[in-house]
Amino acid sequence: MEKAFELIEEEPIYSGFFSLSRIRLRHTLFRGGWSEPLDRELFHRGRSVAVIPYDPAVDQVVLIEQFRVGAMFVNEDPWLLEVVAGVVEEGESPEDVAHREAREEAGCQIRRLIHIAEFFPTPGGCAEKVTLFCGIVDSKGLEGIHGLDEEHEDILARVVSFDQAMEWLEQGRVQAAIPIIGLQWLALNRDRLRNI
Repeated sequence: MEKAFELIEEEPIYSGFFSLSRIRLRHTLFRGGWSEPLDRELFHRGRSVAVIPYDPAVDQVVLIEQFRVGAMFVNEDPWLLEVVAGVVEEGESPEDVAHREAREEAGCQIRRLIHIAEFFPTPGGCAEKVTLFCGIVDSKGLEGIHGLDEEHEDILARVVSFDQAMEWLEQGRVQAAIPIIGLQWLALNRDRLRNI
């Protein structure tokens, strides 16, 4: 089967902090032929970067906590434990964003950046692709409140042991997909990182 799709129409329906459009499309089917025209709404987010800051010398992870509007109506506590993350701006590379966001959100200087993966967190209705890194850092003195005032960020950086981070993961205290993926990758690669 040759895979193909046709964008029939795209109509912008909202533009603000994010944008939303209504699209009509059709695509080839595994059984052959083409689908009927489908109407969908698409949330545009673009390219994002996330970094799990890790200090292999003392086996500590830097997690951040911040209020998330997406959790406000479905969680008792909309302050989520996450990793450093941000959107790729015009002219920036994912690596540039990783370094910038680590400084802004957690006060980290990344010593070495290790590519983990690229993935779509919610491809059923959101056009966001995330590049996830592990950032090797010195975690000493990183706890505190960070973020940019002009972006209304209020971010608490927490430096915790790897064991504590994994305990929070097992308890369900880490509820966002990106830090779950990052912590699971760290669990698989921690021994190697501690020996470099």
